[in-house]
Amino acid sequence: MDCDRYHDGMETRELRYFVAVAEELHFGRAAQRLGIAQPPLSRAIQQLERRLGGALLGRTSRGISLTEAGAVLLREARAALDAVDAAERRTRRAALAGTGPAGVVLVAKAGASSELLAKLLDAYAAEPGAAAVEVVLCGAGEQGQLLRDGRADVALLHRPFDSMVDVDTEELYTEGQVAVLPAEHPLTVRTQLRMADIAALPGLPMPRWPRPDGTFPDGPGPRVRDLVQLCQLIALGRASAVLPESFGAQLGTDLAAVPVVDAPMVTTVIGWQPHNRSRAVAELVRAATRLLPGALAEA
Repeated sequence: MDCDRYHDGMETRELRYFVAVAEELHFGRAAQRLGIAQPPLSRAIQQLERRLGGALLGRTSRGISLTEAGAVLLREARAALDAVDAAERRTRRAALAGTGPAGVVLVAKAGASSELLAKLLDAYAAEPGAAAVEVVLCGAGEQGQLLRDGRADVALLHRPFDSMVDVDTEELYTEGQVAVLPAEHPLTVRTQLRMADIAALPGLPMPRWPRPDGTFPDGPGPRVRDLVQLCQLIALGRASAVLPESFGAQLGTDLAAVPVVDAPMVTTVIGWQPHNRSRAVAELVRAATRLLPGALAEA
């Protein structure tokens, strides 16, 4: 079998060529990005168009653009190539595991879900035949991508902040949110706040988290990538934040948390890829769902 085949009419090589051209909208830049000459790239795209029975690119003297069919293929090709790359990573990891039980890679946001994560690892380790669990702590919003591209098997995600696209999930628990402020701030004597109170704070802007493409939205707040960085900025009097209330239990003496009554509720879920048939993953998910609702309250 030709491992470069995507199916009987299309090759992964052609898909990679097309994605490069569609993203660059320039054959020369795409060829440079791919490390090939431009003529064979142009021929490959033309061959792909003939095979699919329609134009994927609009070509004018002013440049090239995606046709409607091209936009569809770009979306589908990205998903297909991500799946191929993920399959390769998972297979390589399985091969490295040798004949022993395959391990599980669990990814979580650094600083978040610490209590749940500790209890989950303990509960799963107590299961007969439990596999080794490698814990990867990442920046905000990165868990879903690590899961989808095959670098992780299981992820702790937080709705509505993290994308659940192409991920199967089980809900674990739902909680409110708190405002995290410098410990000496006047508002910390309040028993509750509203989002409008936080937005109006002078000199303590809300942070700017990275978008999926790595860029940051415009605004006055500091750019942050993880909760450790954010907490240091808050303690320095450079920012404020609204975070899940379970995070408030982890704060040091230089920070304080006040409930925000109109902040959206946050649901923590455990997620995995739909096509994952690993017994270890299934058992880890079951261990997580058995923990709640009572386990966290007993801490």
